[in-house]
Amino acid sequence: MMKRNLLVLGLAMLLSACGFHLRGTGDATFALQELDVTARNQYGETVKQVREQLENSNVKVHAGAPYTLVLAREDQGQRTASYTQSVRSAEYELTQTLDYEIRGANNLLLMNDRLTVQKYYVHDGNNLVGSDQEAAQLRQEMRREVVQQLVMRLQLVSPAQLDQLQQTAEAKAKAEAEAMEAARQSRQVQQPQQSPLQLPIQ
Repeated sequence: MMKRNLLVLGLAMLLSACGFHLRGTGDATFALQELDVTARNQYGETVKQVREQLENSNVKVHAGAPYTLVLAREDQGQRTASYTQSVRSAEYELTQTLDYEIRGANNLLLMNDRLTVQKYYVHDGNNLVGSDQEAAQLRQEMRREVVQQLVMRLQLVSPAQLDQLQQTAEAKAKAEAEAMEAARQSRQVQQPQQSPLQLPIQ
């Protein structure tokens, strides 16, 4: 018994030394030290989990941060993937999508992307309660996976990268504003002047 315990302990130490961690137990390292987080549903489960993951990774989440993570849109879908031999049973595909943005100063868009998770389950018409419970549990797992995917993406983002994107976005916004102003002035110049009123000769 003692030898087996030592063997298990030795294997655990070896795996840990190799950098192995169980999913969700490893410490995520972030180049970003602070970030604001907003969402359409500010009190939803997804934004709550994202904030918790960031804070657990020593990222300061607050409104005064230079960059903002926006959870722009979250959708859930379901479609029939296939029918089983039983008429009352069918395999369903569940999807969970999350559109997110990172915005900088002046609310300028710096980057955006979409995350998607898919899972399948068999809906048993003879066991509606059990099937519904399985679907609800899968939905919870899918939300956690989407949050994990987002956190992994954020780990790859650095302040230097966002600073560069901010400069590019500001230059683009300035160029667009100057182009709009030039077009407005051009329309004013080209607008025909009203002819003076001519009185009939008596």
